[in-house]
Amino acid sequence: MTSAAALPGMNRARAFATLVDDVQSCQLCPRMAGRARVLSHANGSPGARVLFVAEAPGRLGAERTHVPLQGDQTGRNFEVLLASIGLERADTFITNAVLCNPQDSAGRNSPPARDEVQRCAQHLGRTLEVVGPEVVVTLGRVALESLRTVEEHAFTLAADVGQCRQWAGRVLVPMYHPGARARVHRPLPQQLQDFQALASVLDVLPGRCSKS
Repeated sequence: MTSAAALPGMNRARAFATLVDDVQSCQLCPRMAGRARVLSHANGSPGARVLFVAEAPGRLGAERTHVPLQGDQTGRNFEVLLASIGLERADTFITNAVLCNPQDSAGRNSPPARDEVQRCAQHLGRTLEVVGPEVVVTLGRVALESLRTVEEHAFTLAADVGQCRQWAGRVLVPMYHPGARARVHRPLPQQLQDFQALASVLDVLPGRCSKS
């Protein structure tokens, strides 16, 4: 995978503009016809040190605002977690395993299908190459498993949450999703503790993280 240093300055800007154009014209998933493709400069800074991968845009959040993890309760929870360790959106790049909002037949948020994650993998892989983060933070099981479409790993959320791992030449830190469903299993106080662990990881070199 291309490193951050391999895409400096204008090269990164051009690569990101091309990626955004390709995503905006993507028609790979029939269920996503007419939905927002949530990838633009509103996702954050190409070249950011930290990249977050969540599951998918929410119907009341990014589908409406075109900004990942913003505009709904999940986004507000995420901002509380960021603020708890002194991070701001401008310090990060935020994306999703699937870049469009999956909905069921009643128009409610729905988990992305396995084939939708697979189709979007090309966009995720290119995003990682263009942004070139030192640290990748996955939010939830779907996001963690989506990284396997880029480069295989054996990490699980239950075993590796909040831990510093080596993956694809980067630091990987699996976290729980800040949405309501995940908070049943990982309440906000525990997620705040997880983010304190992330704050420590940001000062750890990739070579010092565990491979397993």
